[in-house]
Amino acid sequence: MNEENWSFETICQHLGEKYEYEGAVVPPIFQNSLFVFDDAASFVDRTKDRRVFDYTRINNPTTDIAEKKLAALEKTEQCRLFSSGMAAISAAILSCVKTGSHVVCTEAAYGPTLQFFREYLPKFGVETSFVDGRDTNAVRNAIRDTTSLIFLESPGSFYFHIQDIEAIANIAKERGIATIIDNSNASPYFQNPAELGIDLIAHTATKYLGGHSDIVMGAVCGSAERMSRIVENEGALFGGNADPFASWLLIRSLRTLAIRMERAQQSAMKIAAFLNAHNSVAHVYYPGLPSHPGHELVKKQMRGTSGMISFEPTFQTQQKVFQFCEGLRLFQIGVSWGGHESLAIPLCDPNRDSKWFVRMSVGLENVDDLLDDLDRELKRASA
Repeated sequence: MNEENWSFETICQHLGEKYEYEGAVVPPIFQNSLFVFDDAASFVDRTKDRRVFDYTRINNPTTDIAEKKLAALEKTEQCRLFSSGMAAISAAILSCVKTGSHVVCTEAAYGPTLQFFREYLPKFGVETSFVDGRDTNAVRNAIRDTTSLIFLESPGSFYFHIQDIEAIANIAKERGIATIIDNSNASPYFQNPAELGIDLIAHTATKYLGGHSDIVMGAVCGSAERMSRIVENEGALFGGNADPFASWLLIRSLRTLAIRMERAQQSAMKIAAFLNAHNSVAHVYYPGLPSHPGHELVKKQMRGTSGMISFEPTFQTQQKVFQFCEGLRLFQIGVSWGGHESLAIPLCDPNRDSKWFVRMSVGLENVDDLLDDLDRELKRASA
């Protein structure tokens, strides 16, 4: 069977690996900054072929394996790994704009991404219109003659808004506008935006791709044409390259990505259904529930949903919500998500009458233990 026909799990185990280092089943870590050459001519010609390694800010053998795997998983031609999710997202955005450009961005985007559009890009003469990405017509109507980029994040990372990826990609292509999507929540296991027409797929690889809360990393995947420009410009010139050891840990993590995503979805579905029926919960936000507003789109463009859930408790005081989160024994309080551990954080939304919500990332613990933990503290908070 050719590599292009390999399944998701087989790509995670074998793609890009040659077992040429004393038969080692795990590739080595090339924890070095530079690579030397046998002769001067090879040194001078090194930039003609980026498959030749010369300096880790540009490329590295360990990182190259991880990039090949991710590109294949996202069904794209090329991937570039970065030192953080925001390094990847900002590099992808900057590759698509210039002074005078206009961007259309979904309001569901990651907080720091919104901040980058609102506070940083205006310094360089780039304007952004923020729209409810669930409304495809709102996206269309926000486009200007100067629009060079449409930025999506589907599902989002709080209310999990779902955008019609293919419809928006078609609108962009009609106008010659580039598209980027943050695919961190779904991961390539549950969604492949490139197959729906998106140009660049960004990831905070710290989340599900890393999965163990021990690396900070980002990724951008796309066509060889677009990615070669990012590698040479935003990649090489900004210097936000991935560290080889982090790349090695990412290779380790990808081995179990399919299993972890399946487990996250299974547990999250049980927990979401439990919360949906609980007297202490007013509303549950989870794309896997039939009651979710975007559920039909989920069935159309995704193969499943992840372990992210938000809910609105009936108890609506800061003290009660804080006590609920602090009382949980198996859910930690932490800003990230997508790791092996379960998390629950309190958030107040000023745009929704300052209501309190709890966002959870369901980890790999036994789901019955998680349900017992939640039930105990929901009852205690409601007493």
